[in-house]
Amino acid sequence: MTTTYYDSDKARKPIASEVANLWAHRGLIRLIVTRDLTVRYKRSSLGVWWTLLNPLLTTGVMFLIFGHFFRFKIPGDTPYIVYLLSGVLLLTYFAQAVLASGSAIVNSAGILTKVYVPPEVFSVASAIAASVNFMISLMILLVIQVATGIGIPWTVVFVPIPALAMLALTAGLGLLIAAAAVHFFDVLDLTGVAIQLISYLTPTFYPLSFIPEAYWWIIQLNPLYSYLTVFRQVVYGNAGAELWMWAYMFGSAVIVLVLGVYVFSRSWRRLVVLL
Repeated sequence: MTTTYYDSDKARKPIASEVANLWAHRGLIRLIVTRDLTVRYKRSSLGVWWTLLNPLLTTGVMFLIFGHFFRFKIPGDTPYIVYLLSGVLLLTYFAQAVLASGSAIVNSAGILTKVYVPPEVFSVASAIAASVNFMISLMILLVIQVATGIGIPWTVVFVPIPALAMLALTAGLGLLIAAAAVHFFDVLDLTGVAIQLISYLTPTFYPLSFIPEAYWWIIQLNPLYSYLTVFRQVVYGNAGAELWMWAYMFGSAVIVLVLGVYVFSRSWRRLVVLL
């Protein structure tokens, strides 16, 4: 039997060490993802069905309010329920992944202070669990697309592209927040407020045309705008995702992920000590 020794003084190679750790502990990541998906609704009678019902109920409330009172004109004559649900699903994915990933290390303090496990494993696994939850909840959107006559275009096979880009973005943000939360726990509460503000700057329940054109640049500067537009383009079409949106989506995902991993790599020793 091979014995593995852990040297706390051994320097890490930023990014390379994190990738190696994630690959070496891929089995543990799989277990954490499975735990997160099953424990969340363990005491609920409906269990995992809440993965579908939660965004559906949220969309139903918003549809009653905005769909009837504001009467938005959606580009491409897309049914408002489809436009709204697609936005709710992606924004829910973003919020769940960032908050879960950012708090994963603090919540796993009991394990990290007793057994050596690379801390980034918990943070990345939480983001992956949110992405799996998103892919499961996507089924209800596809059903509604069929029911409303839009159907399911062949471009739906590209849905994993924005989903993986969002995974990279949220994992990077999660590592940044996790590193800060160990020093200042209130960062998690501030993150929740920031996510709520960002959600209002993302055309989830309103079209871009609802905003005066002079302020479009504020919405377009928000990275989530490109993720949502690309996602809508591939899942039902008629979203008008331009080439710069694809570039902005990929660019922001890579930059945030690399930045998050680099910052975390530089501060991981102090994180475990402070837990």
